[in-house]
Amino acid sequence: MKQNLAAKLGKGLSPRQFVENMTKNQQAFESWYEAFSWQDEDDKAYFESLNHRDDLRCLILAADWCGDVVRNVPAVFRILETAGIRTEVLILEENQDVMDDYLTMGGRAVPIVIIVDTGGYPLGSWGPRPRRVQKLMEEFKRENPDREAPEYETKIAGVRTAMGQAYGEGTEYQSVIAKELRELISGL
Repeated sequence: MKQNLAAKLGKGLSPRQFVENMTKNQQAFESWYEAFSWQDEDDKAYFESLNHRDDLRCLILAADWCGDVVRNVPAVFRILETAGIRTEVLILEENQDVMDDYLTMGGRAVPIVIIVDTGGYPLGSWGPRPRRVQKLMEEFKRENPDREAPEYETKIAGVRTAMGQAYGEGTEYQSVIAKELRELISGL
């Protein structure tokens, strides 16, 4: 069972504070944020309809050095802004206790978007990347469990390239994030 996160509510950084405090990748992060656009009006309308709810909060485990954070969190910020869901960022290195509840295949991968109620009870989570991209890493780790194997580094470089291709060139993946977050929240 995941820990109650009430003690973390109000302790994280606002989205703006997170961006302002970035020491790495700030320009790329802001570029992805500015590039966001709604590609599905139904998704936009759904998230706009959440503005009438005051029972959801969002905590995002993140680190500015992580490429998936730089790519995915700007879209998450824009989606949650549209929804009017209060959002805070918890820095990975300062919140290992929370991270340990949201491991990905036994490892620490960010971002992790955690939806909680006003009492801090976790309702669901998303991350660290869209399912179609994550699937590539899951397959890689199943096929390459030994991180000390001589060809591990070469192989992981190849899967990272494939993951970049799965994201695509433009912002279409942001629509995928919106759909996955919609699926998560509508199921709560």
